[in-house]
Amino acid sequence: MDTASRSNSIRGDSRTTGGRTVDVAIIGGGFAGIGAAIRLQQKGISDFAIFERGTAIGGTWRDNTYPGAACDIPSRLYSYSFAPNPNWSHTYSGSSEILGYIESMAARFGLHRHFRFGHNVTGIAFDEDAGVWDVTIEGRHETVRARAVVLASGPLANAGLPNIPGIEDYRGHKIHSARWDHDYDFTGKKVAVIGTGASAVQIIPELVEQAASVKVFQRTPGWVLPRINRRTTPLTKQLYRRVPAAASLSRLAWFYGHESVALGVVWNTPLTRVVELVGRAQLRRQVRDPWLRRQLTPDFRAGCKRLLMTDEYYPALQRDNCKLITWPIARIAEHGIRTAEGIEHQADCIVFATGFDVSKTGSPIPVVGRDGRVLAEEWRHGAYAYKSIAVSGYPNLFLTFGPNSGPGHNSALVYMEAQIDYLVHAIGIILDRNLRMLDVRRDRQDRYNAAIQRRLGSTTWNSGCRSWYLTEDGFNATMYPGFATQYVGQLRTVHLDDYHVVPVSARTKPRIAAVS
Repeated sequence: MDTASRSNSIRGDSRTTGGRTVDVAIIGGGFAGIGAAIRLQQKGISDFAIFERGTAIGGTWRDNTYPGAACDIPSRLYSYSFAPNPNWSHTYSGSSEILGYIESMAARFGLHRHFRFGHNVTGIAFDEDAGVWDVTIEGRHETVRARAVVLASGPLANAGLPNIPGIEDYRGHKIHSARWDHDYDFTGKKVAVIGTGASAVQIIPELVEQAASVKVFQRTPGWVLPRINRRTTPLTKQLYRRVPAAASLSRLAWFYGHESVALGVVWNTPLTRVVELVGRAQLRRQVRDPWLRRQLTPDFRAGCKRLLMTDEYYPALQRDNCKLITWPIARIAEHGIRTAEGIEHQADCIVFATGFDVSKTGSPIPVVGRDGRVLAEEWRHGAYAYKSIAVSGYPNLFLTFGPNSGPGHNSALVYMEAQIDYLVHAIGIILDRNLRMLDVRRDRQDRYNAAIQRRLGSTTWNSGCRSWYLTEDGFNATMYPGFATQYVGQLRTVHLDDYHVVPVSARTKPRIAAVS
């Protein structure tokens, strides 16, 4: 059955809304949304729309343009295998080059006609009788209806400010790392940086080159490992262009190299000590002052928090115009930051390198499923899903980078590519078989998540440190406790016996058990 016939076969149930029905609604125009669109096209599914709240594609790499922004995963691995790029300039690419890669994919596969820019999706609700999702767009009266929805908004979409008293009282300039103000001139300014995570260690070396003074407010130090960023030679680029198999082999080598790191950072093993020895060696090599080294030494196992890959951070902290502050922040005052010992550090500008609001206990947008159930309420104690992709009671809805799909040692795009291939296969089944619902069985979902949480108990992430991986009560809704090969392997096949499969013609549908 072709796309038009598939769509028309169900539109008779939905014309009363006045909105158009598409086969697939993709929410988000970043890496995940574009990857899903490409794979849908390659499967012959062309009736889809990509709803992007911004005015351009790119997602987190469009938004994160702070000085020094780059990826800490090698470029060869931080890209899709089905859309290789032979022209990466360095081992690790900066944000502008990654954004260029995303834009080139959209152009290469002709995706711009599918984009709906400035379409901020404010909620989705499942119409069980019609077997379609109603997609509500901010400022628009008509909803869009979709046979299937791909929620590809990503975990790093919403910038988060820390919950510090007095943050609204500050009269100076405030900048979040994900909403950088390129018009602000740091020359001669006193700058405070809150945060010492992955974005902070990239920003701080850039700021010390411009500002009169930089004070770095550290809550806990992280494990810092060296990052050797070599320029790709023209000869290597030419080889990858002419012999794609060579680029694939290089990607494979990087993949298995990172895969082996899991033995040292996902679980607490003798190899964890090796990772820590490398981190301590980096610290001794780059920081001569014993007291500063002590302040920068973590008190938790490597891997418990995200590893930091940089060669520039430690030297920047030792510049004459930079100072590390380890006293806890008591509050933010009108003219600066007041720490617990009573000192107020005045600043012309505060840079918040404090990450994102990651949905660990709620959904990124309101989602209403079968029988009026609300996803945010079901996730209030911690998010969960079947294989990170689907949630029982929410048929024909698929997540990218959903609960417990985060890698601690390998490329997120390896995980995301596996998710995309799985959901495209599932959507193909819905359309080809003209299904009203493809809904995960609750018992299969519960069994899967019980096993995930059991396995997480022996990982470094659950070993006692506080991190953005965990909820306030210690529930890990973020990370996958295993190798990337294990995660990818479980998504190679859509097992229909794990789902309630309901055709359009069926009027009697299985009921969903009440949520406890």
